[in-house]
Amino acid sequence: MSTNIRKIGVVGTGVIGASWSALFLARGFDVVATDPAPGAEKALREYVANAWPAMETLGAVVPGGSQARLTFRTDIHGIADVDFVQENGPERLEFKHKLYQQLDTLLPPDVIIATSSSGLTMTDIQQGCEHHPERCLVGHPFNPPHLIPLVELVAGKRTAAEAIDRADVFYSALGKKTIRLKKEVPGHVANRLQGVLVREIMSLVSEGVVSVADADAACSWGPGLRWGVMGPVVLNHLGGGVGGIEHFYDQFAGPLVTWWTPLGDFEFTKEVREKMIAGLKEEVGSRDFRDLASERDRLLLTLLKTRLAELPKH
Repeated sequence: MSTNIRKIGVVGTGVIGASWSALFLARGFDVVATDPAPGAEKALREYVANAWPAMETLGAVVPGGSQARLTFRTDIHGIADVDFVQENGPERLEFKHKLYQQLDTLLPPDVIIATSSSGLTMTDIQQGCEHHPERCLVGHPFNPPHLIPLVELVAGKRTAAEAIDRADVFYSALGKKTIRLKKEVPGHVANRLQGVLVREIMSLVSEGVVSVADADAACSWGPGLRWGVMGPVVLNHLGGGVGGIEHFYDQFAGPLVTWWTPLGDFEFTKEVREKMIAGLKEEVGSRDFRDLASERDRLLLTLLKTRLAELPKH
């Protein structure tokens, strides 16, 4: 498989596809995006334009990076000559099978097809590929991909190791932080981890222990600040002082178990859903989606400028 990637096909230009497009353009690639939805091209170009200043602030826009390198096609056949595909279609397996059947026939066999899917496994998705399933893999980003570095790489049962290696090189050169999963699990890794936290927030709110706003504050102003710097296991190691992780477990394993033992079964009922929605609306007040997204990105930029400086340069 060739490693020479100059033109990228983006299939599906919703929030994730648009964010990927912005990053690829900023890094100097030609991008051919395709989406049959009415108004998709206008929405995509607006998203890219709005994302550009943040990427400039991060230094992510390289010489040659340009919004003018974006081409839009309503027909998927418009991406026939690309070197890499980032697929961001709906999370429906039947849809994916039909899409991958098209892509498998349309694209040369050395073109990697990476899906942004967070809810489907590649083993299931690549059943739609009759000819070259070995070039298909999960390249799952975190939203928004043009800012958040993480990409989870997951192979399906018929994915070639070489395809994972090539994708790793490609994403790393973009400035992404890749992780490789050793096996497929629903939700991959990062969503599994945050899912446990969200579940416990819902449980605490439903039990009347804390409000939605205070639960969010507990995360973002407490452990969330530390997690932006180091992972929980390394932080546990530091929490053990000079005795390290061994001392930490000697001292705190007992309390940790007592904290998670009461969790028990928890059901996301209609009542819990309504309570979470009401609490969220109280927390955000009159701020609309755009205001909140701008605040998120502004604060992310402050942290990212420091963290990205530590990533290996390619």
